[in-house]
Amino acid sequence: MKNLKDEIRFPCGLSMKNRFMLAPLTNKQSHENGVLSDDEFNWLTMRAKGNFGLTMSCASHVQAIGKGFSGQLGIFGDQHIEGLKRLTDEIKSHASLAVAQLHHAGMRSPEDIIGQQPVCPSDDEKTNSRALTLDEVKRLRDDFIEAGVRAKKAGYEGAEIHGAHGYILCQFLSSNINKRNDEYGGSLENRSRIIFEIVDGIRDKCGSEFLLGVRLSAERFGIKLGEIKKVCKKLIDTNKIDFLDMSLWDSFKEPVEEEHKGKNLLEHFTELDFKDVQLTVAGKIKSGENVHEVLNNKVDFVTIGRAAILHHDFPQRVMENPDFVPIELPAPRSHLIQEGLSEKFIEYMGTWPGFVGE
Repeated sequence: MKNLKDEIRFPCGLSMKNRFMLAPLTNKQSHENGVLSDDEFNWLTMRAKGNFGLTMSCASHVQAIGKGFSGQLGIFGDQHIEGLKRLTDEIKSHASLAVAQLHHAGMRSPEDIIGQQPVCPSDDEKTNSRALTLDEVKRLRDDFIEAGVRAKKAGYEGAEIHGAHGYILCQFLSSNINKRNDEYGGSLENRSRIIFEIVDGIRDKCGSEFLLGVRLSAERFGIKLGEIKKVCKKLIDTNKIDFLDMSLWDSFKEPVEEEHKGKNLLEHFTELDFKDVQLTVAGKIKSGENVHEVLNNKVDFVTIGRAAILHHDFPQRVMENPDFVPIELPAPRSHLIQEGLSEKFIEYMGTWPGFVGE
């Protein structure tokens, strides 16, 4: 059984004090212009106090048109730096790594929120999204890179590139969605090109000591497991990233694609040679038992979502009691308020069936 208090050392030279990372959780608590609110500040810093070794802020959009939900934290302009600096200073004061997640919703940007037609690698009638021009693709790439630079200016020690969950970089990866016929469409090499260009750009501009990760989905959203494994291998071989964050939804379920059945999703990734790159996964890691089960399957550290909403100090509780189980659902509103959720966040969690009680 792995020691939960083991220090994780990344290729960039930074260390993480334990094996717990806070998932980049949608919470809808910031201001509509993307500026950090007190509610989001309190929610995130409370998790750093709760002994998360790495505190990742929610998906932060790198372009105004890439906003995915109301109350989203922004990183698309220098007007966001002051609030983010306040946040990162407090997170780091609790010996937790402060990491930003860089995001663009693409065709998942609600038109009524962004006030214009969403963008996508290709025209998409279902979401009324229009295809990006080649110049716009390159602008998108550069804005991801500039957001990485902005994150560093704001005191973040690293950034994660969000290539999962059907958002714009995931849309580029999907042959179902991406129908381009230029250098960003067609072959897997072309469809993944923008991710590698963003990695190269952030590493070049932020330096070798900046922590850099990539989040990918294993399936759904038009993603093919075999292709994602190839992308992972190539990312590892570039020697430019520090960790891969695999969003598995359920770490121990079998893949949906028949050709990949016979082993669970987790095994499909732990069989890869990660070299010095660290692996973290998210997906139904709800209890102390789940934490140990995942870590004992060749995973370096765990990414905690739902359990971190229920208990700001989930890492501390599991380190003290390997059999810790969170409060039963539905969770009383009074408990969620005590755990740092604002009314907006509780309202959002109310859309999760059976999560919020009276």
